[in-house]
Amino acid sequence: MQSNLNRRNALKNIIAGTAAIGVSSGFSALAMDKTDLIEPTTKLKGNINHSVCRWCFSALDLETLCIEAKKLGLTGIDLVGPKDWPTLKKHGLTSSMCNGAEINLVDGFNDKKFHDQLIKNYSEMIPLVAAAGYKNLICFSGNRRGKDDETGWNNCAEGLKKLMPLAEKHGVVLVMELLNSKVNHKDYQCDTTPWGVELCKRVGSEHFKLLYDIYHMQIDEGNVISTIKSSHNYIAHYHTAGVPGRNEIDDTQELYYPAIMKAIVETGFKGFVAQEFIPKNADKLASLKEAISICDI
Repeated sequence: MQSNLNRRNALKNIIAGTAAIGVSSGFSALAMDKTDLIEPTTKLKGNINHSVCRWCFSALDLETLCIEAKKLGLTGIDLVGPKDWPTLKKHGLTSSMCNGAEINLVDGFNDKKFHDQLIKNYSEMIPLVAAAGYKNLICFSGNRRGKDDETGWNNCAEGLKKLMPLAEKHGVVLVMELLNSKVNHKDYQCDTTPWGVELCKRVGSEHFKLLYDIYHMQIDEGNVISTIKSSHNYIAHYHTAGVPGRNEIDDTQELYYPAIMKAIVETGFKGFVAQEFIPKNADKLASLKEAISICDI
């Protein structure tokens, strides 16, 4: 899957860049003055905190994406690691979903053989996220590789519980993404909302929640609005994209995003909704502008 490969490559690049940054760096770069901040040219309603996933617009350099995001009224950019946080700070944007601690999408907390590396990675990254003034840090279950649900839950909970005291101390939330296992991420274990909710209950901390990806969950379970209403207490973040195809969220696809956004707002959600579609139109920024307009209820 091209989109899956693109995201995996983006994660590899971010992790590689993160490896060069130590906990003792002090984040002096993040203390820079904000200069020449772009004022939004699009006035949004303020009911939704809008962001966009970096990897979907990788054709643009980050500086340009920040400038254009600000014009559109966005306040965050998703899936950005420490090496790029100074650029976001420069433009007055937040890293709405941080990354760089994960190994990859398939080697996750559901397999104990990865626990030592993951606990090391997240133990180093959690203080960095907090020092930068951010909150959300992504994580993944990993692929099943023959593991039943009970084994996956137990292994994930065991690893994540070791990190909860540190996350709680620093005010950081580890957020596990729900990914479909039918089309894009074959064999991924945390592939339905009930699976993720059960894991949240077993971890038992407000500092572990779910990233509800609307595109992925429409593919694997449907019933999006009802699920959001019943499970919103376990959801820290949302991603969007059109179904089928993961492209624009316009009238070419099956989801009606204004109703979905209305349901999210009605739950009292105060986090971010990030656009994670792959634009197929030639004017990619026009597609992003339209998506924000559709979601700005």
